[in-house]
Amino acid sequence: MTTSQTDKLILVVEDETDLAELICYNLEREGYQCRCAADGEAALVELRRCRPDLIVLDRMLPGKSGDAVASEVKRTASTSAIPILMLTAKVDETAQLSGFALGADDYVTKPFSIKVLLARIAAILRRSTATEDGTEILQAGPITLDPSRHEVTVDGSPTPLTSTEFAMLRTLMVANGRVMDRDQLISTVLGETVAVTDRTIDVHIAALRKKLAAGASWIQTIRGVGYTFRPPVS
Repeated sequence: MTTSQTDKLILVVEDETDLAELICYNLEREGYQCRCAADGEAALVELRRCRPDLIVLDRMLPGKSGDAVASEVKRTASTSAIPILMLTAKVDETAQLSGFALGADDYVTKPFSIKVLLARIAAILRRSTATEDGTEILQAGPITLDPSRHEVTVDGSPTPLTSTEFAMLRTLMVANGRVMDRDQLISTVLGETVAVTDRTIDVHIAALRKKLAAGASWIQTIRGVGYTFRPPVS
């Protein structure tokens, strides 16, 4: 019996058959539609057949890697907005940063709890489909954020962000110079029901700064407290 109802379609890309079946079983119990692909090429075939609302993507796949799949998804106009949750056995920060740089919205390390995975999936879908509280364009320094178009530009150049990065940047810009601690960012951006560590926020911020390039210095670290969005000190 499902615990919730949704018409969301999720593509699970995982070469471990037992794990893929377990994930799909639990997703379908929650009311999601689910499709599976056992390797990178099969995943791209599925993407041509349908447009999922989210991709659960293992990084270590036979043949075309999960990283290669993520890169192709994000550089293809018809699929670039699809959120990606990466699965991996790699736990170091460098691996997480590289995953976020490829366009991942979240990152779950193996082994993992199915309950945690379901919570992360639900949180990503909420962020990607949530109605913005306002549609005003936010502009500071070289950065312009347009909520209605879900678009960020730096010095006039489009800067693709994941839904998580977009929500984090918008939250900091709307705070208008106020310092937000990590708990506030976790609650506002990721959701109160998602169990993550403070370090997760730090990794997201690092990935966001890297993408903002010339605008990165506007996101400032307040040591021992959290983050703020202010003009850089010259």
